[in-house]
Amino acid sequence: MLKKLCCAMVVLLAASAAAHSAEPGTTPVPPPVIALKGCWEGSGEVMNKPVTISIFAKPIVQEAMLALDVQSSAVSDVKDRYSAHLIFGGANKQPGKTEDQIVGFWADSFGGGFAALGQGEISSEGFNVTYQYPDDAYVNRWRLSGNHLMWQIVARDENNDEKPFASYSLQRVACRLR
Repeated sequence: MLKKLCCAMVVLLAASAAAHSAEPGTTPVPPPVIALKGCWEGSGEVMNKPVTISIFAKPIVQEAMLALDVQSSAVSDVKDRYSAHLIFGGANKQPGKTEDQIVGFWADSFGGGFAALGQGEISSEGFNVTYQYPDDAYVNRWRLSGNHLMWQIVARDENNDEKPFASYSLQRVACRLR
Protein backbone atom coordinates (compact mmCIF):
# COMPACT_ATOMS: atom_id res chain seq x y z
CA MET A 1 0.00 0.00 0.00
CA LEU A 2 2.78 2.42 0.93
CA LYS A 3 4.57 1.61 -2.31
CA LYS A 4 1.43 2.45 -4.34
CA LEU A 5 0.97 5.70 -2.40
CA CYS A 6 4.58 6.72 -3.08
CA CYS A 7 4.21 5.89 -6.79
CA ALA A 8 1.00 7.93 -6.98
CA MET A 9 2.72 10.92 -5.34
CA VAL A 10 5.63 10.72 -7.80
CA VAL A 11 3.19 10.69 -10.72
CA LEU A 12 1.30 13.67 -9.30
CA LEU A 13 4.50 15.64 -8.75
CA ALA A 14 5.69 14.88 -12.27
CA ALA A 15 2.34 15.89 -13.76
CA SER A 16 2.35 19.09 -11.70
CA ALA A 17 5.84 20.01 -12.93
CA ALA A 18 4.88 19.31 -16.52
CA ALA A 19 1.76 21.47 -16.22
CA HIS A 20 3.87 24.50 -15.33
CA SER A 21 6.54 24.29 -18.00
CA ALA A 22 6.49 25.71 -21.51
CA GLU A 23 5.46 23.64 -24.50
CA PRO A 24 8.23 21.47 -26.00
CA GLY A 25 10.35 23.45 -28.48
CA THR A 26 9.41 26.82 -27.00
CA THR A 27 12.20 29.39 -27.08
CA PRO A 28 12.91 30.02 -23.40
CA VAL A 29 12.73 33.42 -21.77
CA PRO A 30 16.37 34.62 -21.89
CA PRO A 31 18.16 34.52 -18.50
CA PRO A 32 18.64 38.34 -18.22
CA VAL A 33 14.86 38.74 -18.63
CA ILE A 34 13.76 35.94 -16.27
CA ALA A 35 16.18 37.39 -13.68
CA LEU A 36 13.63 40.20 -13.18
CA LYS A 37 11.22 37.71 -11.56
CA GLY A 38 10.07 39.05 -8.19
CA CYS A 39 9.31 42.45 -6.73
CA TRP A 40 11.08 45.76 -7.15
CA GLU A 41 10.66 49.25 -5.68
CA GLY A 42 12.40 52.49 -6.40
CA SER A 43 12.25 55.96 -7.82
CA GLY A 44 13.00 57.82 -10.99
CA GLU A 45 11.70 60.45 -13.31
CA VAL A 46 9.46 60.57 -16.33
CA MET A 47 9.81 63.63 -18.58
CA ASN A 48 11.65 65.37 -15.70
CA LYS A 49 8.87 64.56 -13.19
CA PRO A 50 10.06 62.66 -10.05
CA VAL A 51 8.13 59.42 -9.47
CA THR A 52 8.06 56.37 -7.23
CA ILE A 53 7.74 53.00 -8.93
CA SER A 54 7.09 49.35 -8.12
CA ILE A 55 7.27 46.29 -10.36
CA PHE A 56 5.92 42.78 -9.84
CA ALA A 57 7.36 40.30 -12.36
CA LYS A 58 6.20 36.70 -12.71
CA PRO A 59 6.35 33.90 -15.26
CA ILE A 60 3.09 33.34 -17.14
CA VAL A 61 1.63 30.97 -19.75
CA GLN A 62 3.39 27.87 -18.44
CA GLU A 63 6.58 29.88 -17.87
CA ALA A 64 6.97 30.61 -21.59
CA MET A 65 6.89 34.38 -20.94
CA LEU A 66 7.46 36.91 -18.16
CA ALA A 67 4.82 39.51 -17.20
CA LEU A 68 5.61 42.74 -15.38
CA ASP A 69 3.00 44.85 -13.63
CA VAL A 70 4.33 48.37 -13.20
CA GLN A 71 2.79 50.97 -10.87
CA SER A 72 4.09 54.51 -10.47
CA SER A 73 2.96 57.83 -9.09
CA ALA A 74 4.31 61.34 -9.12
CA VAL A 75 6.16 62.33 -5.95
CA SER A 76 4.38 65.71 -5.88
CA ASP A 77 0.89 64.22 -6.35
CA VAL A 78 0.16 60.57 -5.44
CA LYS A 79 -3.12 60.84 -7.39
CA ASP A 80 -1.03 61.30 -10.57
CA ARG A 81 -0.68 57.56 -11.20
CA TYR A 82 0.39 55.37 -14.09
CA SER A 83 0.19 51.61 -14.67
CA ALA A 84 1.67 49.36 -17.34
CA HIS A 85 1.62 45.66 -18.11
CA LEU A 86 4.66 44.41 -20.01
CA ILE A 87 5.15 40.93 -21.39
CA PHE A 88 8.50 39.51 -22.56
CA GLY A 89 9.35 36.25 -24.25
CA GLY A 90 12.22 34.63 -26.06
CA ALA A 91 12.09 34.70 -29.86
CA ASN A 92 13.58 32.38 -32.42
CA LYS A 93 17.06 33.24 -33.64
CA GLN A 94 16.91 35.69 -36.54
CA PRO A 95 19.16 35.24 -39.57
CA GLY A 96 22.36 37.22 -39.12
CA LYS A 97 21.77 37.86 -35.40
CA THR A 98 24.12 36.48 -32.78
CA GLU A 99 22.23 37.74 -29.70
CA ASP A 100 19.15 36.10 -28.22
CA GLN A 101 16.05 37.88 -29.47
CA ILE A 102 13.16 39.10 -27.31
CA VAL A 103 9.56 39.91 -28.15
CA GLY A 104 7.55 42.25 -25.99
CA PHE A 105 4.12 43.73 -25.56
CA TRP A 106 3.34 47.05 -23.83
CA ALA A 107 -0.11 47.93 -22.51
CA ASP A 108 -0.75 50.78 -20.11
CA SER A 109 -3.28 53.00 -18.40
CA PHE A 110 -3.58 55.13 -21.56
CA GLY A 111 -5.62 52.28 -23.10
CA GLY A 112 -5.53 50.17 -26.22
CA GLY A 113 -4.61 53.03 -28.55
CA PHE A 114 -1.16 53.11 -26.96
CA ALA A 115 -0.47 49.37 -26.81
CA ALA A 116 2.61 48.31 -28.79
CA LEU A 117 4.59 45.28 -29.83
CA GLY A 118 8.31 45.32 -29.11
CA GLN A 119 11.42 43.70 -30.50
CA GLY A 120 14.68 43.41 -28.64
CA GLU A 121 17.87 41.58 -27.91
CA ILE A 122 20.15 40.55 -25.11
CA SER A 123 23.26 42.69 -24.70
CA SER A 124 26.34 42.17 -22.57
CA GLU A 125 24.87 44.61 -20.01
CA GLY A 126 21.28 43.32 -19.92
CA PHE A 127 18.60 43.61 -22.58
CA ASN A 128 16.88 46.19 -24.75
CA VAL A 129 13.36 46.23 -26.19
CA THR A 130 12.15 48.83 -28.69
CA TYR A 131 8.49 49.73 -29.15
CA GLN A 132 7.60 51.58 -32.36
CA TYR A 133 4.98 54.32 -32.14
CA PRO A 134 3.85 56.62 -34.98
CA ASP A 135 6.18 59.50 -34.03
CA ASP A 136 9.13 57.84 -32.27
CA ALA A 137 10.52 54.50 -31.22
CA TYR A 138 10.86 54.03 -27.45
CA VAL A 139 13.97 52.08 -26.54
CA ASN A 140 13.79 50.40 -23.13
CA ARG A 141 17.17 49.49 -21.63
CA TRP A 142 17.10 47.07 -18.70
CA ARG A 143 20.28 46.60 -16.61
CA LEU A 144 20.42 44.30 -13.57
CA SER A 145 23.33 44.16 -11.15
CA GLY A 146 22.69 41.95 -8.14
CA ASN A 147 19.58 43.35 -6.43
CA HIS A 148 19.75 46.69 -8.27
CA LEU A 149 17.78 47.32 -11.48
CA MET A 150 18.20 50.28 -13.82
CA TRP A 151 15.49 50.86 -16.44
CA GLN A 152 15.95 53.68 -18.92
CA ILE A 153 13.64 54.70 -21.74
CA VAL A 154 14.72 56.97 -24.58
CA ALA A 155 12.67 58.32 -27.47
CA ARG A 156 14.43 57.74 -30.80
CA ASP A 157 13.31 59.73 -33.84
CA GLU A 158 13.64 58.81 -37.53
CA ASN A 159 17.18 60.31 -37.58
CA ASN A 160 18.20 57.97 -34.70
CA ASP A 161 18.53 60.97 -32.37
CA GLU A 162 17.67 60.00 -28.80
CA LYS A 163 16.06 62.03 -26.02
CA PRO A 164 15.67 60.82 -22.43
CA PHE A 165 12.08 59.93 -21.61
CA ALA A 166 12.22 58.02 -18.31
CA SER A 167 14.81 56.60 -15.94
CA TYR A 168 14.29 54.40 -12.89
CA SER A 169 16.49 52.93 -10.19
CA LEU A 170 14.94 49.99 -8.30
CA GLN A 171 15.92 47.54 -5.59
CA ARG A 172 14.68 43.97 -5.23
CA VAL A 173 12.25 43.70 -2.29
CA ALA A 174 10.25 40.94 -0.65
CA CYS A 175 6.94 40.45 -2.45
CA ARG A 176 3.76 41.22 -0.54
CA LEU A 177 0.67 39.07 -0.99
CA ARG A 178 -0.97 39.73 -4.34
